[in-house]
Amino acid sequence: MLVYIPKKEKAIALRKKGKTYSEILKEVLVAKSTLSEWFRDVKLSKPEFQRLTVKKLAAAKRGGEAKHRQRIIRVQMIRDQALKDIEHISKRELWLIGIVLYWAEGTKEKDFHPGSSITFNNSDPRMIRVFVRWLLESCKITKDRIKCEIYIHENSKNSIDDARRYWSRVSELPIDKFDKVYFKTNKIKTNRKNVGVLYYGLLRVKVSASSTLLRQVSGWTEAIIRSIK
Repeated sequence: MLVYIPKKEKAIALRKKGKTYSEILKEVLVAKSTLSEWFRDVKLSKPEFQRLTVKKLAAAKRGGEAKHRQRIIRVQMIRDQALKDIEHISKRELWLIGIVLYWAEGTKEKDFHPGSSITFNNSDPRMIRVFVRWLLESCKITKDRIKCEIYIHENSKNSIDDARRYWSRVSELPIDKFDKVYFKTNKIKTNRKNVGVLYYGLLRVKVSASSTLLRQVSGWTEAIIRSIK
């Protein structure tokens, strides 16, 4: 024979079994606010409370993982769509990209130090690759005029050969271009994240006898600024 159990008693009994609000609402058809009212004075034993806590943590973890997966899918969709926006870079576009790159990361000529040459510093391999391509294709600089210096923390002395090979592969320049290595004093406490096996330091790309090109880049930069105005 079926025994009728009032909704409130059934809800409280389920609560004491460690059921969550969502689970109880599937069996007891009332508003969530009603459950809150019924459970206001319900005291759970330590084991009951622990079971409920474990369920809440598991639910939170599942929710977090679901959101993480959704975020990854959303980011990938945005990136895939953005990739379609640029399918080809023209010679002129590469030229303009290089100018802006140098404007952001290159060394500028100072009044007190005239005759400076093209010098570009960065640790981002993609930026280095684009910049070297700009030098070769847009500025018609020959490889024999390009020199490279590696700046790396002193605690990475044992990985110098790896760093040379890495930057040679990134820049597509001969490995003998990377014979100069300078060590930066290592600090015990650091917020830097790239200190593991994938750390290859910073690369400085220099072009010999390039003071004329440096002044051209300065003029091109000013032309971009004026055009935008």
